Amino acid sequence: MKQAARATSTQALAAMMASLFNEEERAKGLALKLRPSDVVIAPFGKSGTTWVQQIVHCLRTRGDMDFDDISRVVPWIETSPMLGIDLDAGQKASPRAFKSHLAWDAIPKGGRYIVTVRDPGDALYSLYKFMEGWFIEPGSISPDEFALRIFIDDRQYWKHLASWLPRRNDGDVLFMAFEHMKSDLSATVERIAEFIGIPLDDELRTITEEHASLAFMLRHKNRFDDRLMRELSERLLPLPPGSDSAKVRSGKVGEHALHLSEDVSAEIDAVWQQEITPKFGFQNYAALMNELI
Repeated sequence: MKQAARATSTQALAAMMASLFNEEERAKGLALKLRPSDVVIAPFGKSGTTWVQQIVHCLRTRGDMDFDDISRVVPWIETSPMLGIDLDAGQKASPRAFKSHLAWDAIPKGGRYIVTVRDPGDALYSLYKFMEGWFIEPGSISPDEFALRIFIDDRQYWKHLASWLPRRNDGDVLFMAFEHMKSDLSATVERIAEFIGIPLDDELRTITEEHASLAFMLRHKNRFDDRLMRELSERLLPLPPGSDSAKVRSGKVGEHALHLSEDVSAEIDAVWQQEITPKFGFQNYAALMNELI
């Protein structure tokens, strides 16, 4: 039997990710037939996905917390078949809600989509911290090495963003910045409620703002820690049991500047200039945020 161990190099980490995600099972998820009322929460990873899952689920249930993993009640399209979750099964309330990290060209069509974007440096560092202690042996891979060999090399952040930017003003897409959500949670709850067709009374607003607060989600962080995927990964890869897979951490804006070198930060800016600026005109992430205010 293979000994349980976390990755200690970016090569080992990439191999782990490739072996964990089963393409046959993923294809089953992508066969999902969406209804016009369905809501798909579809940011790039570590850009507000879990937060929006919680807001949507709270709005449609008036505060239900009777779940062990948020992705059991708002299923992840790409991985649910692997986890034994029937995407066509009834959900606790309407509208049906799903999670995805897919680009526009790959995602099932026919529903409505909430896409939140986040500064690439912050998304990168949050992803690094999420994997450290679960897939990465703490102290073995530096944030800079992770940035260069995983995040920047595959350019998935920018590819995802470029796929959704042309859709940002479509009627079936709600496109928001993570940083604006942080600065005005009340307005965020209001926009999401309107988009998914949930009447927002004062009581529901209060419940949702409380349940979507960082303090509340930290108190209940075991509901937001990818428990289902963690347990699967510990069996399949295998990984040491009881890994730290918490997705709710700090949500700080600008945190990456404290942990990434100037050279890596400059490389992130350079990729933006190559992948986003020529197609859409935004010189940097700040320019995109200004449009979204």
